[in-house]
Parts: sequence; structure tokens; C-alpha cells
Amino acid sequence: MHLAHYLRLLHRSQTALAEAFREIRRGHPHEPDMYGVCERLAVQCGDHARRVEPFVRRYEAWTSQEPERLHRPLFAGTRPGGLGLLRDLHDLYLLATECDIACTMIAQGARGTRDDELLDVVRRCGGELAVQLSWLRTRMRHAAPQALVVAT
Repeated sequence: MHLAHYLRLLHRSQTALAEAFREIRRGHPHEPDMYGVCERLAVQCGDHARRVEPFVRRYEAWTSQEPERLHRPLFAGTRPGGLGLLRDLHDLYLLATECDIACTMIAQGARGTRDDELLDVVRRCGGELAVQLSWLRTRMRHAAPQALVVAT
């Protein structure tokens, strides 16, 4: 059974996403909406990681070690300026998408193992991730005209 691979992927990705939201908040202090929203989303991601952790331990005994190359960072730090903000949000979007698809795959595995508790956790996480992805898309649309047309 390889469910633990995706559970570890989701746990690592959610932890990385929480830190990335905090780093974006610190790296773009001139963006007034970033402070509150990014901190709230970081807390959400940390909560997701904590909720998944018991399932990582539960399913770990059923699987072998996965290659480390499957886990590479998608967010490498903030960049300055308007284009930097757009690229940072783009990186966060990719990381959140990784979390979202991991939740989808885990939900399928939870159905297969008839683990209703795990299914409930990933459904909740998936719902909150959908809101995060929507906010990130909206924020990128807002930042794109200025970043791509007006040189700063």
C-alpha cells in the first residue's frame, strides 16, 4: 500500500506552504492585504499538516521508503518588486495545487481503504485549499497588469 507516500507528500507540502505564506507576508510588507490574509492561510496550512500527521504514522508501516527526489521545494524565497510578487504568488499557487491534488489522491485511497476519518480530514483540507487557490488566482490577476505592463 502506497497511501503513506501521498500522506507524507501532503504533510511536507502543507508545512512548506505555511512557511511560504509567512515568507511572502514578510517579503512584501508594502502590500497591505498580504499581512492578514497570508498569516491566516499559513495557520490553515499548519492545521492541515497537523491533521494529516496521525495518518502518516498510521499508514507508514504499510509502505516502503520513497525516493527523496519526489520531494523538491516549489518555493525558493521571495523576490523584490511587482514582478517578484507575481512570481512569488505563482509559486504559492503551484505549491497549493500540489497540496490539492495530493488531497484528491488521498481521498481516493481513503475510499479504497474505507477510512472515513481520513476521508473527512482530506475533504475539509481540500475545501480550504480550494478557497486558497481562488484567493491566489484573484491576487495574481490583480498584480499581473502592473507587474507585466508597467516596469518598476
